Amino acid sequence: MHSSLFRLVPVAALFVLGAACQRNVLVTTPTDTPATGTTGSISTPAPTSENTTTPVPDGGMAQFDTTARPGWLEDRIQKLSTERRQNPPARIMRYRYEGQVVYFETLGGGDQYSNLYDQSGKIICHPDGGITGKGDGNCRYFTKRRTEERLVWQDPR
Repeated sequence: MHSSLFRLVPVAALFVLGAACQRNVLVTTPTDTPATGTTGSISTPAPTSENTTTPVPDGGMAQFDTTARPGWLEDRIQKLSTERRQNPPARIMRYRYEGQVVYFETLGGGDQYSNLYDQSGKIICHPDGGITGKGDGNCRYFTKRRTEERLVWQDPR
C-alpha cells in the first residue's frame, strides 16, 4: 500500500504544476508603454552630454590662491617642496573659521596629524589624523564651521 501512495504523489505534483503553467501570464517591464494613454508617472529625463560634476584640476594645472600669503606660509611651502613627496600629496587650504583666516595643511596619509594654523603661523589644533583619525580634539567643529575654501598650494610632484 505504501508503494502505491508514493507513486501517486509525483503524478499529483506534475498535474498541479502543469495546470499552473498553462495559465496565460503576461509579464511586462516597467519601461513598457501602455497600449493606450500614459502610465501617469513622470519619467526620468534622458541623459545629457554635459558634465554633471566639476572636474578637479590635476596637480600641474591647479589654480592656487596666491593672494596675501603670509611670509611664514611661503617658507612652509618651500620647506614642503624640498621634502620627500607624500601620498596623497601635501596641500594647504585657506578658510574662514570662527571669524579669522586660517590655513589647513594636510600631510600625506596614515596617522599623521593635519595642522590648522592661524594667520600668524601658530598651530591652533590638529583637526584630523592621528591614531583615531579625529585629530587632537581641540577643534572638533572645524569641518562643519569652516567657510570660504581656497586652495593655496598643493604639491605638484
